[in-house]
Amino acid sequence: MTLANVLFVLVLVSAFATLGTLFAGLINMSQNQDANIEGSRRSNKFMWWRVRLQLLTVVLILLWYFASRS
Repeated sequence: MTLANVLFVLVLVSAFATLGTLFAGLINMSQNQDANIEGSRRSNKFMWWRVRLQLLTVVLILLWYFASRS
């Protein structure tokens, strides 16, 4: 198993984690009918995790691209 294959699997895992976090945030926002502070904080946490996971996914895609070129 080469480095490119390992990175590709990591890209898939991080992309699905990002997608899962996105859906969890959407579900949380739809259930938060009354705009209370606790629900807003939870939505903010989901958003920050999604942004971090997206950054990780983009970095892994770049690493996978450079590893697969050689």
